[in-house]
Amino acid sequence: MQAPLWIERHAPALAELPQAGARDRLTRIVDEPMNLIIQGPPGVGKTAAVRAFTREVHSDPDADLIEINVADFFNRSKKQIREDPRFERFLQGQTAFSKQYRRGDGRNKYKRDWSKRDMISHVMQELASYQPASGNYKTVLLDNAETIREDFQQALRRVMERYHESTQFVIATRQPTTLIPPIRSRSFPVPIRAPTADEIESVITNIAAAEDVETDEMAVTLIASKADGDLRYAILAAQHAATEGDGAITTDAAQEALADVGYEDTFQEILDDAAAQEIDDARDQITTLLDDEGFSGQELLRELLSVANTYPETYGNTNIIRLHRLAGAADRDLAEGGEDRLHLTHLLAAWASGQSTLDETAEISETQTSGKRA
Repeated sequence: MQAPLWIERHAPALAELPQAGARDRLTRIVDEPMNLIIQGPPGVGKTAAVRAFTREVHSDPDADLIEINVADFFNRSKKQIREDPRFERFLQGQTAFSKQYRRGDGRNKYKRDWSKRDMISHVMQELASYQPASGNYKTVLLDNAETIREDFQQALRRVMERYHESTQFVIATRQPTTLIPPIRSRSFPVPIRAPTADEIESVITNIAAAEDVETDEMAVTLIASKADGDLRYAILAAQHAATEGDGAITTDAAQEALADVGYEDTFQEILDDAAAQEIDDARDQITTLLDDEGFSGQELLRELLSVANTYPETYGNTNIIRLHRLAGAADRDLAEGGEDRLHLTHLLAAWASGQSTLDETAEISETQTSGKRA
């Protein structure tokens, strides 16, 4: 059986958040329930901060914190959303709510015929309408909210207004500028910066002490430096190093762990597959990173560009420049919503076929077989 992850077993209390500014802001509003926008780069502890905050404000945080990863909606098909165990009870059959949606021929519109926006709006209304298990309100966390389309944001705004007395909405995002002004104006911003190397070292050292794991100062410094502000990455690497080092975080174990925890090899395989026009192999890797590893589409795009830049001798400077041009259009598509996997597959297909701009001719269908030339 796999040991519990340190990021879960040593989830910080509110007073233990390494970023003083965010810690102070959240502490000041513990007794003043309001909608929040938690903003910051990936891996800095946005979700951990929200969980720490809700443990302070709710007597029963397990019941009164509802977490929704926005990617679970917008990166999935309607069928996948409808069959998700967390949402299926809201999206089966026909109810009075579904009768609000009428077809042009006058028949009732069944839930299976709803648009994705209708489905998400209904789920949010159902969740927001529940009475809190303890206290006067509950908290709904919308994580990775940079993927929320504008039409859903308008629906979300109405839900926030209707249930403001019983539900606190917390929106965690890397890109607060993608949120519409009515939502930003109704929410208190809490920026969470990337922790410094010293702050990361302190977190790792404290966790290692709690785990009775010996640490080499140079090894901890190496992990903190390599993490570059990504606290989640640093803690995972430290735990892996402790395993590799048989209960001690040594320099050798840290170096091996840093290589294993990263995904550079996977991203290089994706680029290699695309260069060989094995597009559906690349798409399978992308699907795994999106669905199983928790990457967002824009995170994947940044990592692909970073890896391509690292190996100019492999991909060629001209091809790397062309990849960056394509990535600009793909990034706009990802920001506007839709399915991240399809946008990234489209990008790789266009790159593989020698294009410098995205267009429909590079689109790869869901059923395209491996090795088919673009």
